[in-house]
Amino acid sequence: MDASTPPTTAPVLILLGPPGAGKGTQARMLEARFGLIQLSTGDLLRAAVADGTDAGKRAKAVMDAGELVSDDIVIAILRDRLGEPDCAKGVILDGFPRTIVQAEALDALLAETGQVVSAAISLDVDDAAMVARISGRFTCADCGEGYHDSFKTPATKGQCDRCQCTDFKRRADDTAETVAARLEAYHAQTAPLIAFYDAQDALARVDAMGAIDDIAKDLGAHVVKATA
Repeated sequence: MDASTPPTTAPVLILLGPPGAGKGTQARMLEARFGLIQLSTGDLLRAAVADGTDAGKRAKAVMDAGELVSDDIVIAILRDRLGEPDCAKGVILDGFPRTIVQAEALDALLAETGQVVSAAISLDVDDAAMVARISGRFTCADCGEGYHDSFKTPATKGQCDRCQCTDFKRRADDTAETVAARLEAYHAQTAPLIAFYDAQDALARVDAMGAIDDIAKDLGAHVVKATA
């Protein structure tokens, strides 16, 4: 089987990577290519609350009280979602697990149906380059067209190429200092997970500093390998 052939078994993939590494973009491309379902913790929580499931009601009560949703509730919501028919093709977990405790709980959940994590794929980045990449981002306040101080500036300074608006905005948490702090926190949090999945022989690494299509090609090869 080569990297262009979709997998024949249902994989459970985990994407690990800091903010700005492209997890969302790559997950959507894997969805389209392999028919996988992207499962984002935040989206799952919002959907469960909106649907009024038992786990969703528990989550809503906790969130309404201004508290963090427990791992038990997240696992319960994930269990419900994994039981839906579309997940039979395979899933990509984005944003979970974040800790060893969560990783162990995920293993226990998957074991209920005889599954295991097919691959935990780390999108590796260069921190200094990531700070420059993220902190330089800004968007048109009217149409949302994205720009960057170094990589993509408007053709006419101060004017959006698409709608000619002259008002731009930046995310408050996209300053160099904030991005550097987020990267430091990510590495501290994720390092134990790298070792955890490496010990299970489930870890894969992809250079996430290249072109989007090159990263997608590398990820696709790992999907095929994980389900061969």
